[in-house]
Amino acid sequence: MKNISIKVKITMWYLLLMAIMVIMALGFIFAVSSSVVTQTAMNRISSTVRGNLSQIDFIDGKLSLSEDFHFYQNGIYTLVYSKNEALLAGQIPVNFTENEGFENGLTRIVSTEDDEYYVMDLWRPFDWENGVWVRGLMEVPQDQMMLKNLITVIGIAMPAFILIATIGGYWIAKRAFKPLEDIISTAKSINEASDLSARIEIPNGNNEFTRLAKTFDEMFNRLEKSFEAEKQFTSDASHELRTPISVIKSACEYGLKYDETAEERQETLSMIQRQSDKMSGIVSQLLNMTRLEQGTEKASFVKTDIGLFVKSICDEQTDDKNIIFNAEENIMASVDKTMILRLIQNLIDNAAKYGSKDGHIWVTVSADEKNALISVKDDGIGIDKSEQSKIWQRFYQVDSSRSAASGSGLGLSIVKKIAEIHKGYMTLESEPFKGSNFTFHLPKEK
Repeated sequence: MKNISIKVKITMWYLLLMAIMVIMALGFIFAVSSSVVTQTAMNRISSTVRGNLSQIDFIDGKLSLSEDFHFYQNGIYTLVYSKNEALLAGQIPVNFTENEGFENGLTRIVSTEDDEYYVMDLWRPFDWENGVWVRGLMEVPQDQMMLKNLITVIGIAMPAFILIATIGGYWIAKRAFKPLEDIISTAKSINEASDLSARIEIPNGNNEFTRLAKTFDEMFNRLEKSFEAEKQFTSDASHELRTPISVIKSACEYGLKYDETAEERQETLSMIQRQSDKMSGIVSQLLNMTRLEQGTEKASFVKTDIGLFVKSICDEQTDDKNIIFNAEENIMASVDKTMILRLIQNLIDNAAKYGSKDGHIWVTVSADEKNALISVKDDGIGIDKSEQSKIWQRFYQVDSSRSAASGSGLGLSIVKKIAEIHKGYMTLESEPFKGSNFTFHLPKEK
């Protein structure tokens, strides 16, 4: 049974259910029809016999039958017997050859060699000792016999019915499971071709197969994103780590090959340390970006006073960043505090790196009708309009030489992703040599 397809199993269960229902229906029909026919026949024979019973009398020692007495009426024979069970009046049906004893008031079925009869006996007393038996005979109606014959025919035709039901049931099951076959075929082709961009053709409707196809497509979306994120991480890591690794390798080879003075050795170690710190920062930023893109870093939203929260972040910054903070009161929004901390920190670090020497950083919290607005402004070299749409890309830097402390190029990409997770967005206002103003538009709450 384990190797039988679901279509065949459903067909078998369908057939079993159909057979049980047919048998139950036939049994019910037979039982009800037989009961109705039998009860009707018994009522007829009882009514006829009792009607004739009142037409019998005993006058001057002789049996007397009135003119309303009927020996044969409505298919019912009425016979009159003596106390000693000798036939006094009436004619026994030819096929009724049984010597059936008398039972007062009991209607029953008596079987002969060829037919079956309903039999009813009533005792008609004339005095304490004398009386006659009045017997009614009625052949079992043909409708009941026809019903039995019909049951027999149905029993013979049942195999043909089962065969037709089997073929029809399997066709219905096969047609119903066609979307599943398409899903299996598509999933198999995706697996064989390793093409995670392929999708299942989702059938119309909201049935189980449609939901299954949607679930598979969602799974393929996540797999594709994970695979692309892995490829992106590998590509980014190999690209960004190549330079510091080369510098560290060269420094080590030089130090091993040549005798260095204490000062030179100290410089080499410092260089290795700087490049190691840079590598550590790049890996950390890459991991953060990958977690955000894959959704593995889940956001935990808490209703927060944005002004107070951003102020606490600014208070923790070093004094040499010259941060000027200003905020409106009672601006509430639901945020993941860890992510928002990272967003504000990246914007402040970006402003410090690319701001003017001994310049200022203005951090402002305000609000419009829909959003809380968190702005970080610097008085640095600014960004040309042609470059502004590109700064949110991974590793993109307008000018890698514009600051000795240029970063990995991932900070603003992470900022943009965190804003999207909070259903917000980032805007930039900047002009060359006039500074830049980054603003986070965050949906606020009442």
